[in-house]
Amino acid sequence: KMAEKQEEPSNAQNGEPDNAEEGEGKKKKVKREDLPPFEIVTGERLPAIFFKFQFRNVEYSSGRNKTFLCYVVETQGKEPVTCRGYLEDEHAAAHAEMAFFNTILPTCQAGTRHDVTWYVSSSPCVTCAQGICEALRKNKGLRLTIMVGRLFMWEEPEMQAALRSMKEAGCKLRIMKPQDFEYVWKNFVEQEEGEEAKSFVPWEDIQENFQYYEEKLLEIL
Repeated sequence: KMAEKQEEPSNAQNGEPDNAEEGEGKKKKVKREDLPPFEIVTGERLPAIFFKFQFRNVEYSSGRNKTFLCYVVETQGKEPVTCRGYLEDEHAAAHAEMAFFNTILPTCQAGTRHDVTWYVSSSPCVTCAQGICEALRKNKGLRLTIMVGRLFMWEEPEMQAALRSMKEAGCKLRIMKPQDFEYVWKNFVEQEEGEEAKSFVPWEDIQENFQYYEEKLLEIL
């Protein structure tokens, strides 16, 4: 069993008010879709402190209650075009996954095919999984690969069924390897101005935790 790490995030890390620790036990049982709406944030690069905390592939993720989604869209047409960026939500009315289909994909150049890769801090909730299946069924030219840092509520039977339905709809699901975290660090994380780009420093247990989640995903799928 992988190491269980309980970290208390600073408010700057998770964007929560000072009394965020209250009701921590209750919060874990609340499904994403039951929480109040917050805004969707978009951009090209996310702050390093968010990456280091939110993408960390620990099992029990106290305080990690946002979805961070980094995307690469390769549009195949007369002239192939690539666009990239990131989205984050805080239990927004539309989660980051759905916000991608509603706001980001329509802005990408029209083409015969879109090859999309997401690097997300945790796997989609049941509602988002259904939305992803629907988007793939509607858009036959869409190819989606989702690289996830952690599996969200993977022990729940309905969550396992949702992950399987995504695979059946043609979505490729993968657990992020240490090299994938490094790729996100290089391509989607802000570097301090005037400083040389800092190299990615893997956290303790990154490989062990990857193997743990990979094993769980294989069992589910």
